[in-house]
Amino acid sequence: MVARKKKELQPERLRTRFLVVGSGVAGLHTAWRASQHGDVLLLTKRSLFDSATAYAQGGIAAALGAGDSPTLHRQDTLAAGAALCDAAAVEVLVEEGPTRVRELQTAGARFDLDPYGHLQLGREAAHSQNRIVHAHGDQTGAEVARTLISRVRRSARVTVLERTRVLDLIVYRGQCVGVRASVKGKAVEIIAEATVLATGGCGQVYRYTTNPVVATGDGFAIAHRADVKLADMEFVQFHPTALDTPENPLALISEAVRGEGAILVNERGERFMRRLHPLAELAPRDVVARAIFREQKKNRVYLDARRLGARFTKRFPGIFALCGARGIDPRRDLIPVTPAAHYMMGGIVADLNGRSSMPRLYVVGEVARTGVHGANRLASNSLLEGLVFAERVARDLAGVRPLRNAPAAKLWTVPPLPDRGAAQVAADRVREVMWSYAGIARTAKGLRTAVVELSDIEQRLPQGATEEVNLVQTARLIVEAALRRKESRGGHYRSDFPRAKRTWRGRHIEL
Repeated sequence: MVARKKKELQPERLRTRFLVVGSGVAGLHTAWRASQHGDVLLLTKRSLFDSATAYAQGGIAAALGAGDSPTLHRQDTLAAGAALCDAAAVEVLVEEGPTRVRELQTAGARFDLDPYGHLQLGREAAHSQNRIVHAHGDQTGAEVARTLISRVRRSARVTVLERTRVLDLIVYRGQCVGVRASVKGKAVEIIAEATVLATGGCGQVYRYTTNPVVATGDGFAIAHRADVKLADMEFVQFHPTALDTPENPLALISEAVRGEGAILVNERGERFMRRLHPLAELAPRDVVARAIFREQKKNRVYLDARRLGARFTKRFPGIFALCGARGIDPRRDLIPVTPAAHYMMGGIVADLNGRSSMPRLYVVGEVARTGVHGANRLASNSLLEGLVFAERVARDLAGVRPLRNAPAAKLWTVPPLPDRGAAQVAADRVREVMWSYAGIARTAKGLRTAVVELSDIEQRLPQGATEEVNLVQTARLIVEAALRRKESRGGHYRSDFPRAKRTWRGRHIEL
């Protein structure tokens, strides 16, 4: 039986001063602070707790300790970024970061303290100082999310719409004036004086990822369809140590575990990182991820944390529970690990106040390309970026002029729900293609194969597969940028161009 096409209906129309899409650290902080300047409507695809922020184990990097300084933090960030960071953005990050962390602590975040009541600061790879703020050992993201969600819910000027799918931007006379969305299956147009995309990353385009299932690249695809400028989409960070199990997403084994002394070994017990980099297990993430990837062609790879003993359960209670649920006791067992897609350094181009190339459209968090991460994000700078630039976005929103005109409502309907089996097959095929041809090691031949495969997948998508459309379109943006950058730098590694080229220093690929 042929399904009947839904009759087009007049959509419901909502109006708000500020619209925020996404409920990770960036979206929540923006909504909370922007509510001081006007009414805010906050949309999230599932619940307020469904975001990459809630999964973050490592912590927040900020120059808060004795002997540390924003200057040192800036040097470490620029070094990790492989000559592609925006120096002004990094300056903003490191100078304003400490205030944002203290502000979050004042707002109720329960960070780990030493016996004297001072913040307990850890160290992670490529940091020259102990500057990583943690909460409950390895549950920093969950604590940040809890604190900000509490603030948002207590604000009388923030309205939250959960289980809302944003379909596209509404563009009128060259400006973004809101979004078209499906609110629990109902067609809704939301008109806003300013729209903020805080939709997070796109790890779900890869077979192995630490990102939650909601991280399907929606913001990148939605912005690209509206001709908003994107850049640096080739720079995907692969976390070296996800728990090697047949799950999606994979459980993350924080870099902090290596920071506490755990080492990487192959199935023969050989510690292979010492011969590859002076910092061994604490080398930059891209170096460690590629080393594990190469080693896996010959041997399975494990994280040996047995030397931590009973200290593991106290320092990493969440990771200990994750491992225990899978029959692994890190105090006596080796932990099987694999690299996995973890973070997008590129995205929608944003200035220092989060403004995109389209008037009235702001971007913040992982979906934004502020320039602070360059070609390779320094560990634990992501939550910090979300806090720092969300604050700047919220301040800038205060000056947004009232919207004088909006387009007339048009008849349209929410696309019908797709055949989930067919949509899942398509999504899984995207993930396999991206892992095989546009993952940790890339070549022109493989990337061109990916272009053909992704085009075929997109043409075969079932009607109504809006999330899968975003998934495959975001994948194509990554592949296109990776093809154009004919060198290796940071998170982007081309085995046919294995070295960084001086002529590519400071050059960005815009889409």
